[in-house]
Amino acid sequence: MNRSELVAALADRAEVTRKDADAVLAALAETVGEVVAKGDEKVTIPGFLTFERTHRAARTARNPQTGDPINIPAGYSVKVSAGSKLKEAAKGQRKG
Repeated sequence: MNRSELVAALADRAEVTRKDADAVLAALAETVGEVVAKGDEKVTIPGFLTFERTHRAARTARNPQTGDPINIPAGYSVKVSAGSKLKEAAKGQRKG
């Protein structure tokens, strides 16, 4: 499902215009991005997803072509965890 299909599905379910559904989806993405960028709290949509910024320590890896060691600096990443309802849906046990 691409963005336009998702917007159409949201609009149908929420009984709003596609323009409104697209605006809400854009606002959600922007808000989650801002909170994750700050890094001091996580965003939780109960039963669905949790977004959280994590710190990755510096490490040494290997170049797969040459085998030479490569130093990878410390940095930040995003951890996305599935909630219980999403996990059930993935198993095919979705409860309405």
